Amino acid sequence: MRAIQFTEYGQPSVVHLTDTPVPRPGPGEIRIAVKASGVAPGEVAIRSGKLRDVVPVTFPFRTGFDAAGVVDELGTGVTGVQLGDEIFGMASMTTRATNADHAVLAHWAPKPAAWSWSEAGGAAGSVETATRVLDRLEVGAGQTVLIQGASGAVGTVAIQLAAARGARVIGTASAGNHDLVRSLGAEPTTYGEGLIDRVRALGPVHAVFDCAGGALPDLIALTGDAARVVTIAPDFTAAALGVHMSHSAPADDTGEALGTSADPLAVHGLALAVELANEGRLRIPVAATFPLPQAAAAHELSETRHTGGKIVLVN
Repeated sequence: MRAIQFTEYGQPSVVHLTDTPVPRPGPGEIRIAVKASGVAPGEVAIRSGKLRDVVPVTFPFRTGFDAAGVVDELGTGVTGVQLGDEIFGMASMTTRATNADHAVLAHWAPKPAAWSWSEAGGAAGSVETATRVLDRLEVGAGQTVLIQGASGAVGTVAIQLAAARGARVIGTASAGNHDLVRSLGAEPTTYGEGLIDRVRALGPVHAVFDCAGGALPDLIALTGDAARVVTIAPDFTAAALGVHMSHSAPADDTGEALGTSADPLAVHGLALAVELANEGRLRIPVAATFPLPQAAAAHELSETRHTGGKIVLVN
């Protein structure tokens, strides 16, 4: 089968299509014929070599964490799903490899009818991450949460999940993405110099979900408490500032090097996402789609960091 990998650090051009055996699901896993899969910004950063000192990689590195498709094999002990079912979900952190014709998933949920294959293919990772951080911050009704980097793949989902909890949402994004941020239920503002004054003009902030990195002192100032800020960006000043960096990397892989232990996966978010999607309250903005063989172009676009939503590979 076709699969995407890279065998060295470098420019997007090192990402290439290869031929590899079709994987088999283990106990409690399922295999799908992939219709669409997400491009993970973290993997783009790994491929560039920017994280080589903190995220060890064994080559070849097979890419992709989330995907959607049709179930074509069940591992032992799997219940509640049948061959031919349309699902979306994610691989285990140690396996990954969903940017391929077939993928093994460890966590999944039924594909909402309202979502296209592209939306479903890029949904699971963003839903899990957003749920994990909102849970840690205990975001709920009556609170105002600031999402820094609100127009990205995780930020766009976090806006909607926070709003579904009854929270008021402020989202930072470039001016060109303000309409998107507003359409998802957040009050947009720009990032960069003057952020504190712009946000304070909109009202007090109870929690900050940082998807972008690079502004932690300002974000702490807005809440008055570093414990009320959680980042998913690889900002290695976080620990010194008292900010939790949320990740799900296993300790024997990248977790220890990141300087903080992994948070439990918030896979319960997948079922909630299905409910919200079926109610018309959750969509997955897709910035661009690329055919699977054009994964290098997808990586190149991701590096611009100005896309509004998720980048997806389609089979």
